[in-house]
Amino acid sequence: MSEAKGPPGAQPSFHSHVFLGEGHERSERRTWAVIWLCGAMMALEIVGGWVFGSLALIADGLHMSTHAGALLLAALAYAFARRHADDPRFTFGPGKLGDLAGFTSAIILAMIALLIGYEAASRLIAPVLISFAEAIPIAILGLGVNVVSAWLLSGGARPGRSRSHSHGHRSAHPVHDHDESKRIETRGGAVVLDVFEDGAPPRFRLKAETGPALKAFAVSVETVRPDRTRQRFAFVDRGGFLESIDEIPEPHSFDADVTIGGVTHAVLFEEHEHAHGAAARDNNLRAAIIHVLADATVSVMVIVGLTLAWLFDWRWMDPLAGVVGAVVIASWSAGLIRDTGAVLLDMNPDRRMAESLRRVIEGEGDRIADLHLWRLGPGHLGAIVSVVTPSGRSEADYRAKLARFRSLSHLTIEVRRAA
Repeated sequence: MSEAKGPPGAQPSFHSHVFLGEGHERSERRTWAVIWLCGAMMALEIVGGWVFGSLALIADGLHMSTHAGALLLAALAYAFARRHADDPRFTFGPGKLGDLAGFTSAIILAMIALLIGYEAASRLIAPVLISFAEAIPIAILGLGVNVVSAWLLSGGARPGRSRSHSHGHRSAHPVHDHDESKRIETRGGAVVLDVFEDGAPPRFRLKAETGPALKAFAVSVETVRPDRTRQRFAFVDRGGFLESIDEIPEPHSFDADVTIGGVTHAVLFEEHEHAHGAAARDNNLRAAIIHVLADATVSVMVIVGLTLAWLFDWRWMDPLAGVVGAVVIASWSAGLIRDTGAVLLDMNPDRRMAESLRRVIEGEGDRIADLHLWRLGPGHLGAIVSVVTPSGRSEADYRAKLARFRSLSHLTIEVRRAA
């Protein structure tokens, strides 16, 4: 059994486990900036309300304090994770701290939604006197602060990206990147060679970009894989492009000798698998943005409700807008609780990648007896793979096969011989 701490085949050695997102420090700075903005707004409203005797201003200032408190939770989570990134007490690093903070923020959001819903229902039953001329400008001012806050946070948001980390771990990226299109300059003009697999088994496709059309009998491709296995592909004319007769086995990482009209051109195909969707998302930043959006949603609902109530004397519009806002916030909270809870409980974060792992390993008598995949931090996954094989392959052989999965920042492989 061995753990991944460097290139395939490297010997295990002590190393740190830094599984923080690439935009970690940038997101932390922007969160603090929004906290200062909300704090200044809070102080201005409370002082202004006290000086001018406005209870509405004081109430909105106190509401802004809860908003700033939720953002403070996100900022402290960023700071703690950064300062303890190399702390050996954390077996797999503090990368999940942002998910814990996001889960807590989601609970706070749910409580806010309940309070807004309760207050709105109470006002539907027993309407209260509203100072429209004072309340509407305050709501507009609050909306402006939330728009600026959302802009500050989203401006630094690269939640799926991860920064490379030391001690030999591979860096993680947010997308599934296939370097499967090659432009080749020939004497007769430029041609493009692709690996096409949209809803079909993967095959080579070759078409002329400039110059005369290609002839199938004059074209062939021979692939050479890292284990020196060779495979030759013949082509047929599909009308407008040539397509290989045989399918291309996984993985799509190999050297290719492309022969066109008796002249051979060497090209390199590389394939990388990265974390998808929730596995790459920064839930701490997401929670901060949702808090801002929730506050902005409430402000919009308040402005609409107050304006209609003022213009048409529809007093019920203000609490009704509150009910709608509470439902929207509750929906966002439920989604955030579901996603962060799944991370904290080590649920499989990327089923697509798990299936890809199986396809790459299994074959030629090999089978995966046990597979565990979990999230270590934004864009960083850990995996434990137990392989049963009748061959003499070692863990280094399987590590080489799994090198394409760039998001596997911590990999443990167990190889057992089949009876």
